[in-house]
Amino acid sequence: MRNAPLPMRGGVAPSRVYLPAGPWTTLLEFLIERFKHVPPSILQDRLARGEIVDEAGVPQTPDASYKGLRWLWYYREVPLEADVPFELPILFRDRQLVAVDKPHFLASTPGGRYLRETALTRLRLALDMPLLSPIHRLDRDTAGVLLFCADPEVRGAYQALFQTRDVHKEYEALAPVRADVEMPMLRRSLIQPRPGHFTMQEVDGQPNSETYIELLSVTDGRGLFRLRPRTGRKHQLRVHMSGLGMPICNDNFYPELKQYAESDDFSRPLQLLARAIEFTDPISGDTRRFESMRRLGSLEPVCRP
Repeated sequence: MRNAPLPMRGGVAPSRVYLPAGPWTTLLEFLIERFKHVPPSILQDRLARGEIVDEAGVPQTPDASYKGLRWLWYYREVPLEADVPFELPILFRDRQLVAVDKPHFLASTPGGRYLRETALTRLRLALDMPLLSPIHRLDRDTAGVLLFCADPEVRGAYQALFQTRDVHKEYEALAPVRADVEMPMLRRSLIQPRPGHFTMQEVDGQPNSETYIELLSVTDGRGLFRLRPRTGRKHQLRVHMSGLGMPICNDNFYPELKQYAESDDFSRPLQLLARAIEFTDPISGDTRRFESMRRLGSLEPVCRP
């Protein structure tokens, strides 16, 4: 964030929280209510250490009175963040774009339990590009081509390509084959959030999602599918394949949510790969096509220390 009063730290931008008009007497009282998952003693200690500042960079204190209608800034902390032991190869780099081949298990950007072990943080550090920003995102479980913008002034032009569907995306997936599902096909459905949950579901109604699905090959009852999404709903490919009775191999979300595991099983990546992205560059006018070098069905090498 370009107007943040705190600098980038370890490739991670500071976070912020808005203080609304409210009934709180002290700042600590508000923070305890706002961050219910954080023990009050930790919030108090962070204030005492001057780690939470206002827009001018002035550290706040544990006994500070509550003043609303402003922002506070701080560095988010993720204790015991596990290493993701896979490389992040760079496919392309120029003054505007950075294209990488994201591995499974690596988040695209900081969020939730992941801060340091994300593609954005790694690239900012490795390339010494603190203003690098994502143009789009891939699920943490999905591997493949991921784009970042190196120039904040032109980021909007690249993001607009995704908003206007002027980016052609190809995915590959491994999934069981059903003889009663004719291929190729266009899967269209209404995808909505599952109430009280982070997963999605197909429901009756006007479709808001489309995926063109082709079967490329079959081995031992398992098919290699090419998926071309024409829309970009959350978990769209996973939901569509599951809805056809052919859930993507090693999918822990669909058709049923598996029990949460504290650590990743790196031997069982989701068999979904963002194979390629193609578009007309809005800055140069050139046709850009970036392709993943990864292959489904085999373990990725553990090559980072």
